[in-house]
Amino acid sequence: MKIDYLYELLLFVVLTLLQVLVFNQISVFGLATPFLYIYFLLKLPVDRNVFYVIILGYLMGFTLDVFLNTPGINAAATTLVAASRKPLLRLFFDKDIPATYIPSLNSYTWAFIKFCIVAVVIHQTVLYGLEAFSLFNPEILVLRWVTSIVLTLILIFALDSLISKTFIHDE
Repeated sequence: MKIDYLYELLLFVVLTLLQVLVFNQISVFGLATPFLYIYFLLKLPVDRNVFYVIILGYLMGFTLDVFLNTPGINAAATTLVAASRKPLLRLFFDKDIPATYIPSLNSYTWAFIKFCIVAVVIHQTVLYGLEAFSLFNPEILVLRWVTSIVLTLILIFALDSLISKTFIHDE
């Protein structure tokens, strides 16, 4: 049990550092920026308390806001994803999944893919909506939104595949 929380702490720190030091410096064609830190919220076990998840989501967003000098944008986006996580899990996953199940591509592949897509769309909508706070240039806003969603999803699925192949050995 304690090892699970230690793994979550490690994942929190690693993804936060990667986002601040690496991924926020990436801008594909000046449009797409990957937001891989949301992977942390997607990989928490199903049985985690809703308030625990919301607090972790807020803390991750707040930490990023402090390092990236963004006024609460990441905190709002991650808190909303954390709050909507449990209903999304109920929507996409079977009712009989084990309480300790950690969502992944290995099992319930299509459910995990749909879960990730909806969570990332929610996150990016809040993030870019608050960042723009206007529809001054809607074409560029929609283009940035879509390309960031696609890039983020590609990285999430690649990271999940890598972690599964590296740490989980099916024999």
